[in-house]
This record gives sequence, C-alpha cells and structure tokens, in this order.
Amino acid sequence: MRPLLTLAATLLALAAALPAADFTGIWIGQLPGRNNTFTDLAFQFEHKGAQLTGKLYGDYTSSPIVKGTVSGDLLTFTVATVEQSGNEINESIVRFTGKLVNGELELTRDRESSTRAGSGGVVQIRPNTSRVMIRLKKLL
Repeated sequence: MRPLLTLAATLLALAAALPAADFTGIWIGQLPGRNNTFTDLAFQFEHKGAQLTGKLYGDYTSSPIVKGTVSGDLLTFTVATVEQSGNEINESIVRFTGKLVNGELELTRDRESSTRAGSGGVVQIRPNTSRVMIRLKKLL
C-alpha cells in the first residue's frame, strides 16, 4: 500500500510541475461570415504569467488586446474594434474565450457591446447571433 501512495504523490507533484500552455506567437484562422464567406484573421499574442497582450489582425485593420488573462490552457481577452454593418461604422467590444485543444486554439467570439461611430448610439445585438466559433493554428 505504501508504494502506491508514493507513486500517487509523485504523479501529483509531476502534474503540478508541468508548464501551462504558452500562447506566445502568431495564431491564424478564419472568421465565418454570412453566405458561407470567411475572413482571414491572425492574433499576435504575448503571454507572460497570467497576462495576455497582443493584437488582432484582419484584412484592413489591427486592434490591440485590451484585457487578457490566461489560466492553464484557458484564455480570455477583449478587443475594441471597428466594424462595418451595411452603411454604418460601429465601434464594438468583442470578448474572446478559448482553450488549447490538440495543439489548436478554439475560440468563441461574443460581441459585448457596439455603438455607432458617428452618433454614439447603441447598436442592438440580437441574442445568440454574435457568438462565433473560431479555430486557430499556431504559425510561429
């Protein structure tokens, strides 16, 4: 019985000593859109301890990560971005949450808020329409 307890304690200590995921680098993927269209995007992450910083890069824009945290293989961050909806330009706060799965980063994007850039008016976000799943692969 004693060797079994020793083995269990050793395995527990080794598991605690394993490093958490390192998200530092460039991650690329595609954001699904309407009518089966996709937009290429990339994230440049800098991961130090529990803090995540970096940028989101789209076709014609880049936006800094505002608040980013990491806990093990899980990450959460927000991005303030400018988006076009028809003839309107909207400033949006977008929250990303995700986890590392088999070497890929699975993210969920949720639009937290959106305002009209010109008037500052609030844009209504329809429930369950702003959530999008994204899968990213590490480039560097």
